[in-house]
Amino acid sequence: MDDTEKNQDVKLEIQMNDDVASGQYINMVVVNHNNSEFVIDCIYVQPQAPKARVQSRLITSPRHAKRLLQALQLNIDSFEKKHGVIDPIELSDKGLH
Repeated sequence: MDDTEKNQDVKLEIQMNDDVASGQYINMVVVNHNNSEFVIDCIYVQPQAPKARVQSRLITSPRHAKRLLQALQLNIDSFEKKHGVIDPIELSDKGLH
C-alpha cells in the first residue's frame, strides 16, 4: 500500500465547542504575509465607532491560504448561481442608507 492509499483510509472527525459554533460576525478583514505564513485578522467594525476589534486571527501557510481562497471562490460561485451576483459595494459602504 503506498502513501496515497494510506491517506485515503484516514477518517477525520472534526469537533467544535459551543463558543466556536456560535461564530463571530466580521465585516472587515486585514491580510498580511511573509515568506512562510499568512496572517488573517477578522475584525468587527461598529458603525460610527472610532475603534474596531479583532474577533479572531488566523495564521496559515501559503499553501493553505491558497486552498482557502479556492474554497471561498467555489462557495461564492455556488451562492451566486442560486441567489444572483453579489455586489461587493453595498449602499452602506458608499455612505448611503
